[in-house]
Amino acid sequence: MTSVLRVTKRYRAPPARVFCAWTDPAIAGTWLFATASRSMARVQIDARVGGAFRLMDERDGEVIEYAGDYVEVSPYRRLVFTLLLPEQRRASTRVIVEIVPHETGSSLTLLHENVPAELASHIKARWTGILYGLGVTLDLRQLPSEKFDDAHCRFRVSPIDYKVGPPRSTTIGSER
Repeated sequence: MTSVLRVTKRYRAPPARVFCAWTDPAIAGTWLFATASRSMARVQIDARVGGAFRLMDERDGEVIEYAGDYVEVSPYRRLVFTLLLPEQRRASTRVIVEIVPHETGSSLTLLHENVPAELASHIKARWTGILYGLGVTLDLRQLPSEKFDDAHCRFRVSPIDYKVGPPRSTTIGSER
């Protein structure tokens, strides 16, 4: 038995910026399947129909991999990809990300199909957290502006293998 999950979130960023956050490995590695304290250890994205992605995390000496293939890539509007669940290696699911402009930014709807029923609650909570992390990433002012240049989005057609470094530390206040 499988489930279809639906999560919707609004962002103050335009669709091009939201889309690029999914397809640029330097940005995606900081929020997609990552945690607030740890970026993904390794990110490969070939965002084109027939292309693939791999995001790898290392936790307590164990490598956790999120991988899939792109089925549809409509820049700034829609991504459809398969996703192999780390929880069940044999379960191939399908994710649909739709980005729609609205007056103050974008609305993103994520549908995750063919999710094993016993994992549905956990995976929906995980997507909710992941999309929250996307919002934080989109709101960050410390990222170089060229990463989110809406007129020249870093949407790449060729395969990319990018090693993400440790998360940036921020200092609140100052010590003397």
